[in-house]
Amino acid sequence: MPTIDDYKTFLETIRKQTGLDMLVSDDDGLLSFRVDDEYDINLQFLEVSAKILFFVEVATLPSDAGVAVYRDLLAGTLFGKETAGGYFSLEAENNTIIYNYMFDFDTAVADPENFIETLESLLQLVDCWANRINGKSGEEPPEDEQDADASMAIPNQSSTLFFRP
Repeated sequence: MPTIDDYKTFLETIRKQTGLDMLVSDDDGLLSFRVDDEYDINLQFLEVSAKILFFVEVATLPSDAGVAVYRDLLAGTLFGKETAGGYFSLEAENNTIIYNYMFDFDTAVADPENFIETLESLLQLVDCWANRINGKSGEEPPEDEQDADASMAIPNQSSTLFFRP
């Protein structure tokens, strides 16, 4: 079973490949950094399950957010079809939508380049969802709304590390 020291060694590999010196976790395995002055990216090592949890705040909803935004979040998360296998959660205190994605630690270590590419793809996905959510806040869905928007799937899914229990 991988340890926090294994995770820190993995992050060292990622730092060398990306040149991002801020990729250092705390003693509990949490790593946070800001991207493009827009998103706070968080990676949390979960030693008990040998996973790396990626999570990021996507948007803050107004208290009167319409049904359309919640419908989109639920429909998009169905079988992970528009979330690349990730899922959304709601921080109820301030209505913040958070996107979550689990990486298998051993798979990530085996292919660090794919891990980096997947992080980049997930950021693109988060950006698409942020725009989509902010555009739907307060709106009711039209009667003829189509179920899935294929543009919300991660590009090049063949290189994506999907969570497998």
